[in-house]
Amino acid sequence: MATQADRLADRSSKASTLGTLVAVDGSATHNYLTSEELTSGRHAMRNLSDLAHHLSTLHGRHPGVADHAAARTANPAARDWLLAAVEGFAVERNFLTRLVVAAGPIPSTPGQAQSESAVNGQRHAIEMLASSDRAGCSIGAAAALIMDWRAFRPLLVTAATKMSVLAPALSLPSDTQTIDIVGTLCDTPAADRAATFGAQQLLGQHRGLWDLLEARQIARGEY
Repeated sequence: MATQADRLADRSSKASTLGTLVAVDGSATHNYLTSEELTSGRHAMRNLSDLAHHLSTLHGRHPGVADHAAARTANPAARDWLLAAVEGFAVERNFLTRLVVAAGPIPSTPGQAQSESAVNGQRHAIEMLASSDRAGCSIGAAAALIMDWRAFRPLLVTAATKMSVLAPALSLPSDTQTIDIVGTLCDTPAADRAATFGAQQLLGQHRGLWDLLEARQIARGEY
């Protein structure tokens, strides 16, 4: 029988795994997020507009990743975390919608049809992860989304400032709370593997989005 010390060590190991995944494979490590072209170059407005439109395609619809995770998690220990995640992302979806409205039409870009196909494929992949019945998968995806959101949320605030849109305070669960809940809920090897898979795949889809946005910025060039 596992002792309390064993359980704490196991949770610490899971926390390390999730934290490492986000640190190594998360959005913060993508060069485009810190590029001058995106935030302060001559065409920053259209690049930030592109970001808002595409991020809204991925995460601007209801139900979102957190909603799916809440629908698939009955453990009462996760109630407060899930409630905060669902409510927090409801605010973020509204924020994205206001940014898209303020931004106007999506920037004209060569290969638009291919871009739309790519981002719709990413959205579908995320929806499949979030709605998976494999225990732990939706929780892992939701946890990675919460932690990774903080990496690019400042870009949304920058876009809001440029577009005269009021940015709401971020009200998602903290990384500490998120890591703790994953350790609590994913208490079997199978659930732990599923959570890791969900997190890896979610982060991979985000990196694919930044690759796409960078390619679109290059394709537009100076025009």
